[in-house]
Amino acid sequence: MEHTRYRGRFAPSPTGPLHFGSLVTALATWLEARTVNGDWLVRIEDLDPLREPPEATDQILHSLDVHGLHSDEPIRFQSRRHPAYQTAIVQLLENGQAYRCTCSRKQLQAHNGRHPNECTKRHSAPDDAPYAIRFALMDQSGQWQDLLLGPQHQTVRAELDDPVIQRKEGFFAYQLAVAVDDIDQGISHVVRGSDLLDMTAQQQQIFRALGAQPPLWLHIPVILNAQGQKLSKQNHAPALDDSQPATNLVQALLALGQRPPAELTQADVNEVLAWACTHWRRAAIPLTSRQARGITPSTQSHSDH
Repeated sequence: MEHTRYRGRFAPSPTGPLHFGSLVTALATWLEARTVNGDWLVRIEDLDPLREPPEATDQILHSLDVHGLHSDEPIRFQSRRHPAYQTAIVQLLENGQAYRCTCSRKQLQAHNGRHPNECTKRHSAPDDAPYAIRFALMDQSGQWQDLLLGPQHQTVRAELDDPVIQRKEGFFAYQLAVAVDDIDQGISHVVRGSDLLDMTAQQQQIFRALGAQPPLWLHIPVILNAQGQKLSKQNHAPALDDSQPATNLVQALLALGQRPPAELTQADVNEVLAWACTHWRRAAIPLTSRQARGITPSTQSHSDH
């Protein structure tokens, strides 16, 4: 299916409030959609309740709202989409494109990624052991054109690289849910952090197994903290200061290689976003995290260290 309209999305996991790195990604996805009069959607990827504080979703949506980033359609929650994911898994199992895996990580590591329990040959559920469900990759040299990074090549190895699409605890995995929802919502373009680049060739195969063409991808550099680590909740990234949204947006534009005038920090959010839409240059986005040198607004004074 050929996409005739740009449809993009921002899809955070509610493991905590938005941090500056999340805002940079959200703004890039929003600008890519807005500058071609496309649609911009927000999807909450709440797949793992064990890692999701109950207040996080409201915090994320509030931050997006005060920064002027509003979804064009009702917000989608993956926690309400379990039947669709289960339908996809049944389809993949029936088509021989997924299998039940009882192996532990330790067992797989001890066998160099091969399945000692011969999971790839299993056609029915085991009686006495918990199991995950894995997507059955095909050996392939994956190729695609990244909209920022250019031609990409990834080798995918059957069995060794097969991703989990449903965990042993029953939770649906990102690799499955993101494809099911991107297909269902007609997402044509995906803008995301370069930390997800390595799974793109796998995701191409999942999209095609589900009967759809993959979207076009644009991978932007992840934002690093002063220690050179990716900004994330795991690395204790501070929450966005929602009391200074214009300043946050200007800093995000700088991290994306744009050149907003300094006086925009004194403007209101709508003025900042209007300037960004008029002056957005995809080609100016840094290719690497070191070039981005993105620092949270609260630590801007340390940006030379």
